[in-house]
Amino acid sequence: MNLANKMVAYLRRNRSILFQFIKRETVSRYKGSYLGFLWTFLTPMFMLMVYTFVFSEIFQSKWQTGNTNKLEFAIIVFCGLTTYNIFAEVVSRSPSLVMSNVNYVKKVVFPLELFSLIALGSTLVTATINILLIIIFTLVFMGSLSWTVLLLPIVLLPVVLFTLGLSWLLSSLGVYLRDIGQLIGIAIQSLMLLSPIFYSVNVIPADFKWFYYINPITYFVEDMRSILVWGTAPDLRVLLLEILVSALICFAGLAWFRKTKKGFADVL
Repeated sequence: MNLANKMVAYLRRNRSILFQFIKRETVSRYKGSYLGFLWTFLTPMFMLMVYTFVFSEIFQSKWQTGNTNKLEFAIIVFCGLTTYNIFAEVVSRSPSLVMSNVNYVKKVVFPLELFSLIALGSTLVTATINILLIIIFTLVFMGSLSWTVLLLPIVLLPVVLFTLGLSWLLSSLGVYLRDIGQLIGIAIQSLMLLSPIFYSVNVIPADFKWFYYINPITYFVEDMRSILVWGTAPDLRVLLLEILVSALICFAGLAWFRKTKKGFADVL
């Protein structure tokens, strides 16, 4: 509890810097383009149309729900990818977060822990827009929207904590082990295919289900689909366990980062 209070106090103390950097990073993604920030809305809408065409027209895919709505599969896949991308985008960038901000390490007194928070914050901006589109398309094309969408902050909490903890760990390791970025890139691509994003957990052979039970992405994706698409509340005991484990990983990652950051300047 004391660690949680310290983290909240840390965020309050640095909230101005954090918001400014998140804003700068979000805007810089589209700097120089004619449509600017509008691409944040257009990109997910375009991808949703692509998913709808590929999975419903080419693969003739269905999700074993009995619903013949062609958009259903695309919305389910898009929901899974949105959840996974929160994790994947931040983690894939983490090994280079400190390396790409050498000036803040050597010449400026800067709270280095913010690098991971900035990466997570800018990713959450895009994820929020994607989630809004999922809610709108679920309501319009699937005909209903459940009260369970109100559980979104609670369901997102373990995703955020888990991602943040790994980001602090990897951003620190990236300073000392330069090859880790390449390994993480391979792991991110593999984990996407080994998580139930493009297929249901129900189709996984029994001999391989053990991996999906220990894969945290499985629970994050399934919980998000439950509240946004299926309209059912996730298992409370499992959700509490997710939050507890993710919180432990988050605090462990932060402790590791703070312990190792003293040597960053010497290595860089």
